[in-house]
Amino acid sequence: MATCWPALWAYRFYLIVLCLPIFLLPLPLIVQTKEAYCAYSIILMALLWCTEALPLAVTALFPIILFPLMGIMDASEVCIEYFKDTNILFVGGLMVAVAVEHWNLHKRIALQVLLIIGVRPALLLLGFMLVTAFLSMWISNTATTAMMVPIGHAVLEQLQGSKKDVEGGNNNPTFELQEECPQKEVTKLEPRTQKTQEHHRFSQGLSLCICYSASIGGIATLTGTTPNLVLQGQVNSLFPQNGNVVNFASWFGFAFPTMIILLLLAWLWLQVLFLGVNFRKNFGFGEGEEEQKQAAFQVIKTQYRLLGPMSFAEKTVTVLFVLLVVLWFTREPGFFPGWGDTLFANEKGQSMVSDGTVAVFISLVMFIIPSKIPGLMQDPKKPGKLKAPPAILTWKTVNDKMPWNIVILLGGGFALAKGSEQSGLSEWLGDKLTPLQHIPPSATAVILCLLIAIFTECTSNVATTTLFLPILASMAQAICLHPLYVMLPCTLAASLAFMLPVATPPNAIVFSFGGLKVSDMARAGFLLNIIGVLAITLSINSWSIPIFKLDTFPSWAHSNTSQCLLNPSNSTVPGGL
Repeated sequence: MATCWPALWAYRFYLIVLCLPIFLLPLPLIVQTKEAYCAYSIILMALLWCTEALPLAVTALFPIILFPLMGIMDASEVCIEYFKDTNILFVGGLMVAVAVEHWNLHKRIALQVLLIIGVRPALLLLGFMLVTAFLSMWISNTATTAMMVPIGHAVLEQLQGSKKDVEGGNNNPTFELQEECPQKEVTKLEPRTQKTQEHHRFSQGLSLCICYSASIGGIATLTGTTPNLVLQGQVNSLFPQNGNVVNFASWFGFAFPTMIILLLLAWLWLQVLFLGVNFRKNFGFGEGEEEQKQAAFQVIKTQYRLLGPMSFAEKTVTVLFVLLVVLWFTREPGFFPGWGDTLFANEKGQSMVSDGTVAVFISLVMFIIPSKIPGLMQDPKKPGKLKAPPAILTWKTVNDKMPWNIVILLGGGFALAKGSEQSGLSEWLGDKLTPLQHIPPSATAVILCLLIAIFTECTSNVATTTLFLPILASMAQAICLHPLYVMLPCTLAASLAFMLPVATPPNAIVFSFGGLKVSDMARAGFLLNIIGVLAITLSINSWSIPIFKLDTFPSWAHSNTSQCLLNPSNSTVPGGL
């Protein structure tokens, strides 16, 4: 018996995969309707995603098997959901991000900004947060964190070394961090111990600021993190007539100010928690600034020097990246006619190109332009023979760094949403959620954001949004509330995974470097989660209303017009929430 439990625990994932489908079988056997069949599939996939008994992408393939067998959708209809326009946007955007990462453009930007901002304690935290947030807007949050953490720890080691050098008498007020419990009468050993503790706390704060700002920065752009793309895909799938209401420009107008507010509040909170409340000391007001800069700058300058001058490939990637962002913003901005509306419009006046079209176009250009000019070089395999240099982007580079599993995971989410709609499960859920019309919309949004923020600590943020967004859309239709009023904030809340190392890869990377306990991350992340929900609530009730017209119930969201007519008071979101 003593060895029974360890053996069961070792085989727990196999047992979960075998037992869960059998355990849930009473639902489709007793209630033999399409709604019950679809609910069985969703619950099964949700539990497998939560337990991660199977890889997330493998679980996402279940609709291809279950939906045709249960008569919910044809196999051909299900498979189409796995490679929609949103998936193309993800692939194209990631190709450009891979090029930026491959040619070290992101590292050059990071080091340059750190050299400009300086190394005073508070400014050093701010510098790392700004750089990490900006980079995570465009490239993977995981890749950004993996690059920034070693740079941060190298700077911290240099700071610690400089402190040891001046401990004998030449104090360094710029790098001297506040003590948690200052004492006036100390022995010679006590200042050294306190300085070690101060450095340890500053190291913790810097590590957390990197992983938190990676998650925060990802919310600012549509391609910054996968839940944002899940939202766009779900909206386009559930509401085909929405007129592309969620695009790069509209999302940026909504999410970027939210990101800035949350980033600054996170900086203030981490500064108070790990540096103290003496802001004069945190900002290093004192003498000897130039001399004190040298110790910490040395590491950053050395790293920047090792990059050398910008190569032709790096300059080209920079130009193409800027061009991509400009094309995204001006394609269909909403407040003035974009190039997509005027140059490539169909007979209805709608743009025939999408953000995915732009992303794939720029990435294809990168496959065409050579990485060196002039372009002749010696072939290492055949001495004496000239060969052309590789292109800026090669398929091997893309294939090595492209997270194909996320493409499948996105497709699985879209298939679930479509299956819920066609089976009637969405309409059934909407009818059951009609009592929520008696709760103020703002209170509903806050409660749902808190629920999502808690749930995303324990499971993938992609799986969280995939599971909840169709339900939220059905709820909004049932109570005649603008669907985006609850879908937008909950999508952002899915990125508020700040409390646990397992909640998101950036947290895990920082935790693996050491120096942090789970309690440290939970203490810092708990209040940051609350701050995040409040910032999201502010954004959804202010500048987001004119961007997405949240004060009306849109015609494209009507599922039960008679119900909305019977409840006109719930057909709009009151202004000034």
